[in-house]
Amino acid sequence: MELSIIKIGGNIIDDEAKLSAFLDAFAAVPDKKILVHGGGKLATKVAEGLGIRQQLVDGRRITDAETLRVVTMVYAGTINKNIVAQLQARGCSAVGLTGADGNAILSHRRVHASIDYGFVGDVDQVNTPFLTSLLQQDNTLVFAPITHDGKGQLLNTNADTIAQELARALSTSFEVNLVYSFEKSGVLLDAEDDRSVIGLLRPSEYEDLKARKVIFAGMIPKLDNAFAALRSGVSRVIIGRAEELPLLLAGKAGTTIQHE
Repeated sequence: MELSIIKIGGNIIDDEAKLSAFLDAFAAVPDKKILVHGGGKLATKVAEGLGIRQQLVDGRRITDAETLRVVTMVYAGTINKNIVAQLQARGCSAVGLTGADGNAILSHRRVHASIDYGFVGDVDQVNTPFLTSLLQQDNTLVFAPITHDGKGQLLNTNADTIAQELARALSTSFEVNLVYSFEKSGVLLDAEDDRSVIGLLRPSEYEDLKARKVIFAGMIPKLDNAFAALRSGVSRVIIGRAEELPLLLAGKAGTTIQHE
């Protein structure tokens, strides 16, 4: 049985028209499905409106106690419930979740040698039986990037990581397609040419492209994570534009990453 886990980012969340079009396509996906969303710019806007200074290190938000309150309100509240309501309007039975709901995702507070990330969580465990049960009842799951430590503490957790950990855990019960959407059309042979999409990427080809520095910088961590997901049981990973979701799932757009 197929399960599609699709992660969308701020470029979709922040654009009402793009989000509406994406949800049309997502609701029409016939397989079982999970949507994982980030927070976009709204959390920063709300925090700044409340006079809460935001700090980013290497693109990661430092989450102090006040910021945690804001991201919980924005991610798990406004954004998550808006998406759930819009999916219901499209005839898609959706359940909005954080990691705390049903003990779905347990995390621990990040430990770093030199940076205090505050209330940022790294995933320890996914409650596979609980999520499998919800999916088997024909529910579509919508995950906000908030987890918990099992001791009453909520934690801000990277949405890409949540998508990957869900895919790994649920690959024991389903044939999982993991879709990472971002601004580019896929993995590119030429970073300046959006038409130079690599349609299919296998481990040996990836190592060759890295060695020749065709793939470099910020794309390497994304692809390393993608291949790690494959090694842990995920059937395929797809990278491309959320606006092309039906084509991505059909293998007709974006980059499909799979085994040799």
